[in-house]
Amino acid sequence: MNTQSPDPRPRTPGFTLIELLVVITIIAVLVSLLLPAIQAARESARRTTCSNNLHQIGIGLVNHHARHQYFPPGGVEHRAMIGPDGKRYGDAGRQLAWSAFLLPFIEQESVYEQLDLNEPFDSPANAQAAAAVIPVYLCPSVARENDLIDGRGACDYGGIYGERITSPNSPPKGAMLYNRRLNMVDIRDGLSHTLFVSEDSLSQDGQWINGLNIFDQAYGINHVPTAGQILENEIRSEHDSGANGVFGDGSVRFVSQHIELKALAAFCTRAGGEVVSNF
Repeated sequence: MNTQSPDPRPRTPGFTLIELLVVITIIAVLVSLLLPAIQAARESARRTTCSNNLHQIGIGLVNHHARHQYFPPGGVEHRAMIGPDGKRYGDAGRQLAWSAFLLPFIEQESVYEQLDLNEPFDSPANAQAAAAVIPVYLCPSVARENDLIDGRGACDYGGIYGERITSPNSPPKGAMLYNRRLNMVDIRDGLSHTLFVSEDSLSQDGQWINGLNIFDQAYGINHVPTAGQILENEIRSEHDSGANGVFGDGSVRFVSQHIELKALAAFCTRAGGEVVSNF
């Protein structure tokens, strides 16, 4: 006769060690498959935001011209250049950038009103305004610890001073020049064929108030030589396969880094007479 009392504890189903390992493996595989897609979606969103930034800059350029009948100069009184009187500006040069003059046209009137445009970009009189971080001037794909460079707001976009891919940039061939204001008549290649501003990510000179944020293109997009550091201002981005740029008509396009160099050079000139069939 069986005198053992029944076990009062209910039996519950559970995973064996092997089953648990199989589940973990399946989850790891799913994560490895989904992670690249999530990262790609995030980068796509960042690239769209960058394009929207340049769209706002493009609208600002067009509205600046509508109000003043000229586009903002690329910069004024570059300290290494010679002024109209034949003398170098030196440290007395204001070296203010196009992006400072554009502030009222990108809904940054309050920052613009704090500036003293009679003073240099690094004057104490402009220190407070220069420290403002302008979101429109920052590409979200650029990873940086601080949105300030030497205490001044960063800028991931640069004005096109010309090109030296096909020949020396002298006189400068671009649409963003020092000490000169251009109007639509000066853009003889057509506004929709002339690049005004492009991405110039992680530039050492990338401050929105500093007139060093214009450049002449010398290499292919994202192909500037480096030796552990960025050597030159160039069209470059943190996006895959190319960079965003805004043209004189306010349109924004993503220009492939595989574009032919002659076509890229043509976009960087305002009156070269080149014909660009594709890019």
